[in-house]
Amino acid sequence: MDVNEFKKRGKEMIDFIAEYYENVDNMPPMSSVKPGYLYSLIPHEAPEEPESFENIQQDIETKIMPGMMHWQSSNFFGWYPSSGSFPAMLGDMVSSMFSIIGFNWICSPAATELETVVMDWLGKLIGLDSRFMAIKEDGTEGDGGGVIQGTASEAHIVVMIAAREMAVDRLKSYGMNSNDIDMIRHTLVAYFSDQTHSAGQKATSIIGCQARIIPSDANFRLTKCALQAAITKDRQDGLIPFFVCATFGTTNTAAIDDLYGIADVADSEHLWLHIDAAYAGAALTCPEFRPLARGIDRAHSFNFNPHKWLLTNFDCSALWVADSTHLVNALSIEREYLPKVKGATDFVKDYRNWELPLGRRFRSLKLWFVMRMYGASGIRAYIRKHVKEAKWLEAQLLEDGRFEIMAPVVFGLVVFRVKSGIIAGSACDVNKTNAELVRRINNDGRVFLVGTNIRGVHVLRPNIGSTYGTSENTALLVKVIKECTTKVIAEYSKQ
Repeated sequence: MDVNEFKKRGKEMIDFIAEYYENVDNMPPMSSVKPGYLYSLIPHEAPEEPESFENIQQDIETKIMPGMMHWQSSNFFGWYPSSGSFPAMLGDMVSSMFSIIGFNWICSPAATELETVVMDWLGKLIGLDSRFMAIKEDGTEGDGGGVIQGTASEAHIVVMIAAREMAVDRLKSYGMNSNDIDMIRHTLVAYFSDQTHSAGQKATSIIGCQARIIPSDANFRLTKCALQAAITKDRQDGLIPFFVCATFGTTNTAAIDDLYGIADVADSEHLWLHIDAAYAGAALTCPEFRPLARGIDRAHSFNFNPHKWLLTNFDCSALWVADSTHLVNALSIEREYLPKVKGATDFVKDYRNWELPLGRRFRSLKLWFVMRMYGASGIRAYIRKHVKEAKWLEAQLLEDGRFEIMAPVVFGLVVFRVKSGIIAGSACDVNKTNAELVRRINNDGRVFLVGTNIRGVHVLRPNIGSTYGTSENTALLVKVIKECTTKVIAEYSKQ
């Protein structure tokens, strides 16, 4: 493919993408293919000779498209959103044009410096404390800063490694040598609630420390008292607490942990405090949500995913640290083929020392496009629209009378179930009914949502977060929920 054909095919592909977005709401959001479907449709070896663009395009439409879950459909209400946008796509196109491997400043100074600036933009937009900014108000370099990770799971691993480095430094200050510390690394303990994302526990498996899972309270929150009790017991058992993750918007119910109380414990017990706001952090662009996040200014690190609810195509996970010292010390490895800047190094960040991979894409471009083309006002309007729709959905379910809301509706998530009094039978029967309702809604094909289980209770959890969705899509969701509920209840009543 030469440049002239690229121009032709590129324009065709833009048209194809635009037509997809124009028509995606008319497609069932959920794929209906069976496992292994694609293996029988495509050759089992790479082609020996070049194939035409037309053949590849046809295969996308006839073989790939049927196996896609349409996350960008306005009728997709599953999990948490993957909120892409046209400005972000354009930024990704420019990133692909440069096709750099930006492991340090020298590789492409603009890539490093734009990320530094854009992460400060974003940090200020969500109201982060100045400790997390790379550049101070007086124009000098700060101790903290932001970096774009691939996912919140990567962020968990990175900050836990930094926390371990901080804990090791503290042990050395007590007079322990490296050999002694190596012997007790396995006694390091990280703390999570039973509602924390699984990424936290996976990170402990990767770095080789223990995970302590603490029961959440009646509102699905990790509390100060529960954390303190767990730490006290572990210290009595000879273990070494070093890390705690508090969540701003849990996966199951969008619950908010006792951030300020947890910060108190982290301060007194010398723990690294990480706040995982992967989904709900985007809401902090709106000042009215910031009182809910009281305590984040006391954290060592904070993370949220613009690719979830901030109009930025996957992957883009924003991580800030208040002091990068432990992070950089833990992840820096020098090699002669990785040249360093000589002379003044102010504002020169080698982001390879802020993450697990060496190479990195120019991801800040798409975030830059989004923030410039939507503006702060447009981003806030986008968030508020979804929250308003979620509140409307909650009101519609309560007005119906057959449903109960199982967690406060604060952001775009609505957690509900069919009431136990509506269905004759045991709690098990009620759970089966709600599980069947999820299946029935998704098989209907007009909308898609998921269910979950909270303390033995099966619930439905639609999330409002589509980039181009309208109130008509939420109204369709209500219509499908009510229709399917009527059918499921009628069938169970006959049993």
